[in-house]
Amino acid sequence: MDNLGYGTLYLLPTRLGEVPWPAVLPAGTREIACRLCHFVVENAKSARAALKWLDHPGPLHKLAIEELPASPAPADLDRLLAPLLAGQDMGVMSEAGCPGVADPGALLVRRAHELGIPVRPLVGPSSLLLALMASGLEGQRFAFHGYLPRREPERSQHIAELERESRQKRQTQLFIETPYRNAALLEALITTCRADTLLCLACDLTLPTEQIVTRRIIEWRCRPDSADSYAKRPTVFLLLSAA
Repeated sequence: MDNLGYGTLYLLPTRLGEVPWPAVLPAGTREIACRLCHFVVENAKSARAALKWLDHPGPLHKLAIEELPASPAPADLDRLLAPLLAGQDMGVMSEAGCPGVADPGALLVRRAHELGIPVRPLVGPSSLLLALMASGLEGQRFAFHGYLPRREPERSQHIAELERESRQKRQTQLFIETPYRNAALLEALITTCRADTLLCLACDLTLPTEQIVTRRIIEWRCRPDSADSYAKRPTVFLLLSAA
């Protein structure tokens, strides 16, 4: 706690798939998670499953687990942060692996800063950083764009814009998709992008089935059957266009 007597807001990374916790989390991260009794989460059911995965010693049904609304109002944030103002530590858990990155937890963290509440991020897996590290693409300049448009022609138009921006800024573009739409997105990328553009697909990160492949678009076009390998699997897409 700081001099105000506030608790600390811990940002707790969690699993990206079914692996034992020592494979992806430091013991120190687990130790902190296991002494917390207050949590703000995206989904209470999956958060309880993650705490069970960590072998949290407390009875899970007695833990204070609050769900963060997708679009929280200021009053929601203040209510959720109230235990911290009373001196209790709290953990934030995201469905995206790392809280505050590609999830609404960032709004809670921002409000904590406004109130003077200490915020401490803990070490754990980030699918975006793991994918970027393993891609071989530009790691000095990159941007995450979340989900692309689902429908055509908006999706292909957006891909063309991202490719043009990548070429102009020498910037790696990262984005994701709902797994069952991976094949459609890959087909749009192969059809829309220039032949020499680099495309990386990073699937099942941290799992035994992990697969990370970087090829030029022309090489992806020569292997159309490979699209089936990425269907219905959590995937990060990375694109880098040559200058």
